[in-house]
Amino acid sequence: MSTRRIFAQPARYAAIAPYLWMVLFFLVPFAFVLKISLSQTAIAQPPYVPVFDFSEGWTAINAAFAQLSFDNFRLLISDSLYISSYLRSVIVAVTSTLILLLIGYPIAYGMARLPQRWQAIAMMLVIVPFWTSFLIRIYAWINILQHDGLLNKILLALHLVSSPVVWLSTDSAMYLGIVYSYLPFMILPLYATLSKMDASLLEAASDLGSSPLQAFWLVTFPLSLPGVGAGALLCFIPIIGEFVIPDLLAGSGSMMIGQTLWLEFFTNKDWPVAAAAAVALLVLLVPPLLLYDRLQRRTLEGSR
Repeated sequence: MSTRRIFAQPARYAAIAPYLWMVLFFLVPFAFVLKISLSQTAIAQPPYVPVFDFSEGWTAINAAFAQLSFDNFRLLISDSLYISSYLRSVIVAVTSTLILLLIGYPIAYGMARLPQRWQAIAMMLVIVPFWTSFLIRIYAWINILQHDGLLNKILLALHLVSSPVVWLSTDSAMYLGIVYSYLPFMILPLYATLSKMDASLLEAASDLGSSPLQAFWLVTFPLSLPGVGAGALLCFIPIIGEFVIPDLLAGSGSMMIGQTLWLEFFTNKDWPVAAAAAVALLVLLVPPLLLYDRLQRRTLEGSR
């Protein structure tokens, strides 16, 4: 057996691994969720009908298939609770992503312009927050933002406010928590793109009479768009289904779809409606996921 053949066979098996992972940990669980979304709520265990029992034969399975319906999806588009939850999720995700871009771009740009030996330190400072538990960081913000918390003490000490400000259970606290938690997801793709940029392009723009601002707008920003797209999608996709931060920091006036899912699953025990909401959320995320995949393919092709 030739050396090339020996190495080719393990490589084929390795190529199968991602597809096997996708089937076992995405498609199979998704098939269960989709089946539950087409079922009806029942006071039983499990809390839905029908339940497929292959030991009862094909007749029983066919009868179970006949009971599946799209009633839960019809409920999603007719009930204002779910519509407002989806709209709020999209608005929060878009607003947070724009804030993250406005904050993350200057930081990534500054990191890319640092001397080589300082870039690793700057990168470490961005990653360090990930070394602590996500929940601990969010609970720390609760302590900072509470009525007699650190933020109000500083504002009162500086005489910027005359009485403690209500921060907790507001959208401001929610956006603060989201931006703090997802900022590295915006900075790292931007930094990866900006650090690879050829500095001679800016020198050429300067030689041709461009001001630094014009060189940035006409050269740097267009070349950084793949990083902008990757960072925006890496933030937008998880934020739209966020549950922990809105639940701990935002008010209870209106809910994001992640909170609605929790409510249906664990409080109302309405698994079919919750599963239908989860499937609809996945469908909502398909276009940005496809866009992210296209951007990644374009980046990989450009790096070859």
